[in-house]
Amino acid sequence: MPNPRLWLGDAKGMTSTLPPRPERVVELEPGLRRVLANNASPMTYWGTNSYIVGRGEVAVIDPGPADPDHLLQIQSALDRQEKITHIFVTHAHRDHSPGARALSETTGAPVYAFGPAAAGRAKRMQALADTNSIAGGEGVDALFVPNVRLADADQVAHGDWMLRALWTPGHFGNHMSFAFEAKGWLFSGDLVMGWASSLVSPPDGDLGAFMNSLDALSARTSDRVYLPGHGNPIASPLERVAELRAHRQLRHAQILAALRNGPGSAMDLAERIYTDTPALLLPAATRNVLAHLLEMEKNSEAVYDGALHADAVFRIAQD
Repeated sequence: MPNPRLWLGDAKGMTSTLPPRPERVVELEPGLRRVLANNASPMTYWGTNSYIVGRGEVAVIDPGPADPDHLLQIQSALDRQEKITHIFVTHAHRDHSPGARALSETTGAPVYAFGPAAAGRAKRMQALADTNSIAGGEGVDALFVPNVRLADADQVAHGDWMLRALWTPGHFGNHMSFAFEAKGWLFSGDLVMGWASSLVSPPDGDLGAFMNSLDALSARTSDRVYLPGHGNPIASPLERVAELRAHRQLRHAQILAALRNGPGSAMDLAERIYTDTPALLLPAATRNVLAHLLEMEKNSEAVYDGALHADAVFRIAQD
């Protein structure tokens, strides 16, 4: 969930307290270039970060939206003799994956990812998706299918780079992070960002999986810097992971406290808890609350009456 203090105004003409937008193309370190998409919003900060890894025959991570101008910027960032040989996608949201199809067609490079848009969901979340009982599906690139499916810990090497694929679901079922371990770089997609916590919107988002993925990253002590899908590099990655875990634990406690004051739907509880959040962002806050409620129900901390749907009323489970 973005920090509401970062954005003021309405969706049409947003004014913001964002720092100045960086250059479209920046070399962050030798062998690492960032190309910024022109899709700034309350959910994407300055826009989507596309990364070019290596020199010569290079990999692109997250080509971003289906925006011809952005894809041209990626190709223009290459030196004359360079070419794109591999395309990696962290997850199938429309601000990350659609550009992969066009870039692959242009360059001939295959697309690597965990799987199609619905891949990686827990059985419980797949059942909810099948019944469409809790809505969701915001911004999903439903047509996304990679050329090559990666499993957790798979390695792909070419030229002067090697990436290890890490399955890190939670924000999205098919979410992968990619580690260039020789450099200490971890491309964290939307799982870990510095400017905001992630949206976890069921059934594509799964709070239990999100927390497990944070735990998995916290065990990786050699990652020097995270390169997120939006915003600046994260120079103290383990501190940020700990902050995100603490944030979710605090939100869990707030929801429990709100339920002790009376039952409520996800929207009711979001309005009680996110009291300083602009109305524009309350729908996202509501989806985050729903993710917590589903996890609490799974862990027998909360229950709902009747059929489960997006507006179901939850209450504290009886001891």
